[in-house]
This record gives sequence, structure tokens and C-alpha cells, in this order.
Amino acid sequence: METPTTARRLDRLPKAHLHLHFTGSMRHDTLVELAGERGVHLPQALAKEWPPKLRATDERGWFRFQRLYDIARSVLRKPEDIYRLLLEAAEDEKAAGSAWLEIQVDPSGYAALFDGLTATLELILDAARAAERDTGVHIGLMVAANRTRHPLDARALARLARQYAGKGVVSFGLNNDERRGRAREFEAAFRIAKRAGLLSTPHGGELNGPRSVRECLDELAADRIGHGVRAIEDPYLLERIATQEVTLEVCPTSNVSLGVFEELDHVPLRKLYESGAPIALGTDDPLLFGPRLVEQYRIAREVFGFSDAELADLARMSIRGAGAPDSLKKELLAGVDDWLASDPAEDWSERD
Repeated sequence: METPTTARRLDRLPKAHLHLHFTGSMRHDTLVELAGERGVHLPQALAKEWPPKLRATDERGWFRFQRLYDIARSVLRKPEDIYRLLLEAAEDEKAAGSAWLEIQVDPSGYAALFDGLTATLELILDAARAAERDTGVHIGLMVAANRTRHPLDARALARLARQYAGKGVVSFGLNNDERRGRAREFEAAFRIAKRAGLLSTPHGGELNGPRSVRECLDELAADRIGHGVRAIEDPYLLERIATQEVTLEVCPTSNVSLGVFEELDHVPLRKLYESGAPIALGTDDPLLFGPRLVEQYRIAREVFGFSDAELADLARMSIRGAGAPDSLKKELLAGVDDWLASDPAEDWSERD
């Protein structure tokens, strides 16, 4: 338990958030409010029984998860909704001590509402800049392709992302159900993105096992892997991840909510850390899973017994794995050192 005499405040620890989906970042009360305004009926799982009870390890469970996600997306209909979502996401990051947010979005999901892919991406980028100005939290965009769609669609997104490399887009991802689209099928899209200087950040090793992670490394030259937790099943693969310094975006509450692991203490966070794999704690979709970023660090502390020195190490790894400018990384890393050098009692006495 976090107390003034035994632990430093986790919301004061500088960190980066590298695994957050666009729609999934929405606050629950914002979803309820916008649904009421737009006449969108929310099922009980998104209303009174929130957060929903989910399980995505079978086709029926994944379909339900995706259906709830699509309902949530349907409330975002106007440009002001996009600005609000990103402002509130940045406010939540600031409250968690995160100074860099790398939020992932597939512009295809909103293109019909906002005049096409390019206009949609420009709207999101402008909203991100506005949120930065208002909160001081730096935001980079990950353009993410959907692995359940044709690889040609991913190529179109990669070419779009290439146009905005250095202009707010920092990485290129691949998401959705691993069982319905292998990483190797998207090699051409990732080649386009890598040549533009974007980080390669596909999902892998969540619903599928080590082969999924291996393909991300071999075929997509991954710099980071979304989730990657099932790499724990292959010691040689895990050693490779550690040696190549490929960051795993580990999202404990998501893994349990979707049934990847039955209980929080089954998530191999401690084993991954002790193997030398770089780890960036993330939330995935707090709109559907509940806890946000600072809670993931609290889980590391209270469930897995991470000391403050180890928590600082996790924060450093999240910063090093980010697509942030080097100058910002240097500043945040210095802030982590300051946090670790601080007196816990003084840290708690300085209430905002």
C-alpha cells in the first residue's frame, strides 16, 4: 500500500505512455454524455455495468469486445469531439505524471465523417497540438493499420503516415486480432514506414504465441511490440528481445480483462523485467478496462513487488522506447533521477 513513509508518489514519476488506443482513451463519463447528446443507445456493459466483463480468447468474446469498441467510436461525430478526446487524454496523462503520449489511431475508422484519410489525420494532428498547448503533455501519433483488412489498405496508411513523418506522426502500428492477420502479410507497409524514419510498433504476442512476436521482429523489423507478453513462452526469443532492446508495451489490466491471463499476478511482468526485456507499461483501452496509467505502476509495486528503483527503471525504459525528440527524453530521464533521489515523506507533503 502506498503511504507517505514507505513509497514515493507514482503520479510524480516522469514517464511515457506508449500503448493507448484513440477511441479507447475516452473517459467513461464523456462516452455517456456524448451518447446521450447523439442519441446513441449504450448497452448495459458500457453504461451501468461499466467496466464491462470481457474475454477475447475466443471468436465470440473478441466479437463482443469489438462491438463495444465500435459503439463507443460511433459517438465521435464532430471535429469538436476529436479535440475534446485528445484534450482529456492529455489531462489524464498529466495527472499520471506522463509527459509523452504516443496515441495510436487508424484514420480509416473516421474518414467517412471527416472528408477522407488525409483530412482526418490532419484533424487529429491539429487536436493533438491544441492538447499539447493546453496541458504541456507532448503527443506523438502512431498511425495503425488494421490486420483484419487487406494489406493494401495498410500500404495506403503507411504512405499517409510517411507524409506526416516529422510533423506529428512518429510511429506505424498494426492492431486488432492477431489470429486474423499475420504480421508477415504487412511487410510492404512497414517497409514504407521504416524508410520514412517511423518506428515500427506492431501488436504481437497477445492472443497468439511466440511465433507472432518472432514475425514482428523478422518481417516488420519491430522497434517495439504491442503487448508481446507471450514471448515469455520462448526463452530464446526473450533473450533476443533483450539483446536487440525491443520494447514490450505491457498492459497488465488489459491482459486480464481480455483473458490472456486469468489473474493479475499471472501476467509475467516480473519475469519479463528480470529477463532484461525493455518494458513500457500501458493501458491499451481504459474506456473498456477501467484503470489508467498510474494504476499500472501501482500494480507493478503492489502486485509484483517492484521497488521504487525498479519503478524508476520501468519509467526510463518507457522514455527510451518512445518516439519523442531526444531533447525531451533527456529531460524526462533527468526527472526520473530526481524522483528517485527525492525523500518520500517530502514528496507526499507537497500536495498540489
